Amino acid sequence: MTPLPLTDLLREVRGCDDCAADLPLGPRPVLRADVRARLLIIGQAPGTRVHATGVPWNDPSGDTLRDWLALEPDRFYDQTQVAIIPMGLCYPGRGRSGDLPPRPECAPRWHPRLFGALPAIRLTLLVGRYAQEAYLGRARGGVSERVSRYAEALPEFFPLPHPSPRNRLWLRRRPWFLDEVVPELRRRVQDCLGGS
Repeated sequence: MTPLPLTDLLREVRGCDDCAADLPLGPRPVLRADVRARLLIIGQAPGTRVHATGVPWNDPSGDTLRDWLALEPDRFYDQTQVAIIPMGLCYPGRGRSGDLPPRPECAPRWHPRLFGALPAIRLTLLVGRYAQEAYLGRARGGVSERVSRYAEALPEFFPLPHPSPRNRLWLRRRPWFLDEVVPELRRRVQDCLGGS
């Protein structure tokens, strides 16, 4: 089977309704990609605000992530530079302690085809547990261990905690993340994107 050009593939992805019966707000795949993108961000799944706007990371978590990366919104949302493809492309619903995990069907179905159509990616950010377990495996420990040992995942991957406001305690208890990891993250992102 001949791979689809990215524009056709994105149209197919955005029309996906395979999980419609399981999605409380209905299907609305949220992603951004361009064949020229050099940085790929794999997060968890859209929240309600992102679902409503169709703009990935358009929430307080996105504000924190952009700060960590030292990227202004216009550059962060320039899909010729940054591709954003979460583990689950649609809002999965709410559980007892926050949003539900990404739908399990999504990444296996779409990631191989999408990533195969992104030839310029130089660095992939794995934001949160679900992306890290999918691409680094569970054997590498939990989020804290994977993030503290980020150099082991380089040069392909850079694991990050989820930037949710719910993770403020995680950040307070791990000052090394902002002191040591974020400066290296910024350097790697700037190198990947070719400076300012």
